[in-house]
Amino acid sequence: MERYDVVIIGAGPAGIFTALELIKQKKELKMLMVDKGPHLNRRVCPARETGKCANCHPCAIVSGWGGAGAFSDGKLTQSAEVGGRILDYMDEDEANRLIKYADDIYLSFGANATLHGVNSARVEEIKYQALKHNIRLIPCGVRHLGTEKAINVLKAMYEYLTGQANVKFSPMTEAVDIIVNDGKATGIVVQKQGQKEIIDCDYVVVAPGRAGAEWLAQQAKKHGIPIYNNEVDIGVRVEVPNAVMDHLTKDLYEAKLVYYSDTFENKVRTFCMNPGGVVSEEHYDGKIAVVNGHSYADPALKTDNTNFAVLVSTRFTQPFNQPIEYGKYIAYLANMLTGGGIMVQRLGDLLMGRRTDYSRLKKSVTIPTLKSAVPGDLSYVLPQRYLTSIVEALRAFDKIAPGLYSRDVLLYGVEVKFYSSKIEVNNRFETPVMNLYAIGDGAGITRGLMQASVTGIVVARDIVSKQG
Repeated sequence: MERYDVVIIGAGPAGIFTALELIKQKKELKMLMVDKGPHLNRRVCPARETGKCANCHPCAIVSGWGGAGAFSDGKLTQSAEVGGRILDYMDEDEANRLIKYADDIYLSFGANATLHGVNSARVEEIKYQALKHNIRLIPCGVRHLGTEKAINVLKAMYEYLTGQANVKFSPMTEAVDIIVNDGKATGIVVQKQGQKEIIDCDYVVVAPGRAGAEWLAQQAKKHGIPIYNNEVDIGVRVEVPNAVMDHLTKDLYEAKLVYYSDTFENKVRTFCMNPGGVVSEEHYDGKIAVVNGHSYADPALKTDNTNFAVLVSTRFTQPFNQPIEYGKYIAYLANMLTGGGIMVQRLGDLLMGRRTDYSRLKKSVTIPTLKSAVPGDLSYVLPQRYLTSIVEALRAFDKIAPGLYSRDVLLYGVEVKFYSSKIEVNNRFETPVMNLYAIGDGAGITRGLMQASVTGIVVARDIVSKQG
């Protein structure tokens, strides 16, 4: 049995940046990184080649080196307001310093030097126009890696870390249990190729990503760590011709818009905007398919469409305590109606109360980029509160992006974000169990690459400070 100073569960950005900072601060520490997915060069998604999901387990889109970010288009947001809740744990000045620090690390590993959304005059003009219609634009610089280049950055990080004498990465290794003795984390139980193994260590850093959120919540309950219900984010992915969004994305790249719906006053926000992008499908637990999107940096790979998520946020109160299960249930309903895939509907058909079928879809001027999507009726899937809020938000957004409330806008369902249970941690992201840290999207703390990376840096520094 090998013993390590630090074991990191999950090789997404939170886990990677924990390791990078530990190496920088104290490279003699012996580290093990485990992930239930494969090496980066073995992360192959059949759906990206054939257009049809093969139900791989684990899903290569969300598991493996790089986490869900490996197949994303790699947006590095430069604002502490965007991509998570780190302002709950530190002040804005510290958050911005850490974001800059993490951004410099990405640049050192080959990230694109171009920063979007920093034309202050144009951003202020768009913000001014949005406010006329009760829409809030969140100004945010964005460094876009591109789907094909994000992998190169992650590969460079992998080669650097695994080239260190004291770092080991174990792929296709699933964390089964966290070992706690006398209120202190002392190791983990893993399973690889059907065999279980106990691994002893001094510190456990849990960074399992969205795919591991449910498992982390179960572990928290087992070890008496309080869990709080985050907002549940459920919605659709919108796809429109570039002509509808270009005047916004040209300067902002990603227009982060917030609107409170007219009927229910639910918060509705845009998320993960992909100019010239592709709508994609990803699977969780080998059971449910949810929609996502990405875009490439290479102009030759751009499409004629822009896609983005429109998500409705709801904060449930007691006695409800199953936000992740609720999100999965909504996704399961959509999969049930499509035979297991993603549903697509024209906005015009939704407003007329009818299902989109293949003949109606062929009439659409917006040509779907997710060819495997099945035409259907989202009103059989999304509760009225969500559907009404989405429609009202699109009608409002149409005031600053004419064409967003037109017949041929495509709505793909459903998009669900599995970061709904927030684990109790202190301002260094340590749980009430000593030497057990919970970070990243899976802990309900972050919602994107940059803030997840920041949490890893904070944890690494705390571990080093304990080491003296």
